[in-house]
Amino acid sequence: MTAPIAAGSRPHFRRILLKLSGEALMGRLDYGIDPEVIGWLAREIIEVQQAGIEVGLVIGGGNIFRGAGLAAGGMDRVTGDHMGMLATVMNALAMQDALEKLGSKVRVMSALKINEVCEDFIRRRAIRHLEKGRIVIFAAGTGNPFFTTDSAAALRAVEIGADLLLKATKVDGVYDSDPKQNPAAIRYDRLGYDEVIARNLKVMDTAAIALCRDHDLPLRIYDMTRPGNLMRILHGEAVGTLVAR
Repeated sequence: MTAPIAAGSRPHFRRILLKLSGEALMGRLDYGIDPEVIGWLAREIIEVQQAGIEVGLVIGGGNIFRGAGLAAGGMDRVTGDHMGMLATVMNALAMQDALEKLGSKVRVMSALKINEVCEDFIRRRAIRHLEKGRIVIFAAGTGNPFFTTDSAAALRAVEIGADLLLKATKVDGVYDSDPKQNPAAIRYDRLGYDEVIARNLKVMDTAAIALCRDHDLPLRIYDMTRPGNLMRILHGEAVGTLVAR
């Protein structure tokens, strides 16, 4: 059983950006999207929105295509990255559907022009959607090859003026080594941006961490598989690992 949030407590943040990996949508599947997992994630996100927090999302595409992996197999890297961007659009549309089935208003905004299925990303319009209480899903990464969806998440978080960037993972924070391989691995409660880069801790890619550092955007890495963790963070609990000044 998870401890309930105190009645009447108010969220500590006005606007957040949540980064989900494409792999998070697979659940126990080997490929694609697990409807049960995406439905559960949608309920967690809507709970946050109903608490009065404006929510932006960035979802990776690794459950469908990963550009770097395709390039390693011999495909042109730019082509592979564009395929990966399109995979993120597919995931964004799936999440939009899951959220809308639960009654939420959602907009998908793409860094690539795909006007038949989603809006173009325009910063001012994205902020307006958030102010109107809509969940905004940012798709297609930055729209450029060689940049990960981690970098896209940091970029969009800065652009929309988010108070916090959250990275949802399947572990309960950042460790000095892989806790699955090393039972003695030490978990960090808090790290500095430069410390993450210097230690090469693989929290997010270096470009994303540097962008957070340069704009003083706090980043928290947490275990998305434990129900209620997201709301605990947003009510001020020290869940996972915080990367900040």
